[in-house]
Amino acid sequence: MSEHIEEGKDKESMQGLSRWERVPAYIWATLGIILLTVLLHIIGMSDDWVNVALVYLFPILISAVYWGMGPAVYAATLSVVMFDFFFVPPYLSFTVEDLRYLISFAVYLAVAIMTANLAGRLRQQLDRVKSREATTNALYDLSRQITAITDLDTLLDNMTSQISLMLGSPAAMYLPDQQDELKLWIKQKSASEIGTEKSTWGGHSSDLAIADWVYKQGQVAGKGSTKLGESAGLYVPLRTENHIHGVIAVHLTTNELEKQQEQRQLLEACGSLAAGAIARVKLAEEARLAQVTAESERIRTALLDSVSHELRTPLTAIIGSATGLMENDSLFTPEDRRELTGNIRDGALRMNRLVTNLLGMVRLESGMLQLNRKWCDVGDMISIVLEKVREFSSHREIVVKLPEEPVFFYGDEVLLEQVLVNIVSNAIKYSPDDSKVTIGVKKDMSHASLTLIVDDQGIGISEAERVYIFDKFYRSPSTQHITGTGLGLAICKGIVEVHGGTIQAEANPDGGTRIRIDLPAGTDELSFSCPAQGEVGE
Repeated sequence: MSEHIEEGKDKESMQGLSRWERVPAYIWATLGIILLTVLLHIIGMSDDWVNVALVYLFPILISAVYWGMGPAVYAATLSVVMFDFFFVPPYLSFTVEDLRYLISFAVYLAVAIMTANLAGRLRQQLDRVKSREATTNALYDLSRQITAITDLDTLLDNMTSQISLMLGSPAAMYLPDQQDELKLWIKQKSASEIGTEKSTWGGHSSDLAIADWVYKQGQVAGKGSTKLGESAGLYVPLRTENHIHGVIAVHLTTNELEKQQEQRQLLEACGSLAAGAIARVKLAEEARLAQVTAESERIRTALLDSVSHELRTPLTAIIGSATGLMENDSLFTPEDRRELTGNIRDGALRMNRLVTNLLGMVRLESGMLQLNRKWCDVGDMISIVLEKVREFSSHREIVVKLPEEPVFFYGDEVLLEQVLVNIVSNAIKYSPDDSKVTIGVKKDMSHASLTLIVDDQGIGISEAERVYIFDKFYRSPSTQHITGTGLGLAICKGIVEVHGGTIQAEANPDGGTRIRIDLPAGTDELSFSCPAQGEVGE
């Protein structure tokens, strides 16, 4: 775009040459005609008046094309004088023997001037075509640049800068605020730019008043227009169909009407591009907000449905057992009372796990999850997990495979226990009675990593679904008959990633599903000795 702008500036400088700056053109025209006269005498064309007259048209045309009408008329007059002096009898004299030559001279001069005028017009049309081509290319480049911009501030900064370069004058952008009051848009400065910015044109109250009038009336105003023409700036509304998004203004310095009209047309074209780009960015932002709102509503609905369904089952068991104990206590044996109180405890534990998962998801989503790292024994951690799932794992065989030496890990023991409880609970929930659930631990000394593996012999997960099971509220179609919120594995993934690890689902070679957790241990952990256990602050 800068090449097109520089080309336009070069043409403006050529068109704006002063009279004194055109003196070299008259000198070159004079030298050319003198050399042409000498050449005609050398080649012996002194008596061929018709061809000589035609040859003298060349410097006239060249002057018209390259230097304009003034040098062309001068070349035509000088050519007539040289033709009369050197080629019309009596030679070397301005005396004319035959008066008919005067008519020929007049006709020749008229034809030369008309030819120069036509050549000059063709030159002007060519300049205009080039100017329009440069403008079109600049607008195309500008439209291509702003198409990829999705941020409003970046878009406005880019538009203002490019329009200032194209017109060679400072530009300003005015946008309405939330109260629909027009304000001057000012680029937000970075820390390195503070103190280096220059004063922004368009910030005076008079400029703002004109821009506000243009915004409300939807009409062009300022220099070069029929409205408020005494102003130094030109103000154009940013209109798309029936909506006005703001106003763009440029401080014009030229007083030529033709030049003002060209700049007005260019600014209106830029204003149309800017209005379309602003509308596009705003619509994209509205669409994004609508998508976020819809997603939030979907999550809220799914959460309420899942929570209400998950809470109803343990609450029913708790209420039923408690009511039976209160109303018919004398009818129950000690074994019956033990069973009913066990139901109450199991329901309360189930509700506690649900509330824990909900709180964990809230902490993950809000970024408030902080690790309380300390050295923890993986064997002890698994023992606590088994104790927590013991109440509802009576019909499962749980096998734990640990290395011969104690395994210590530097992490948040409470959160990792929550991860294992969720995974083991799922393994129990989605596997048949009398099946086996295996918890394995592997420690890789060479790669400084710790691997936890939980295998079940349940219904399994298809390869296509393994990517989605860690998403919030995702429930496999094959497990819809089993209650659940779809939050457990999502929380596990968040906690594992906070520790810098990975979690993935695989197929169990013995049938069912395998959940694999890989956690980085580090060299410090590998050299850790048992007597140094304890909490380590971060």
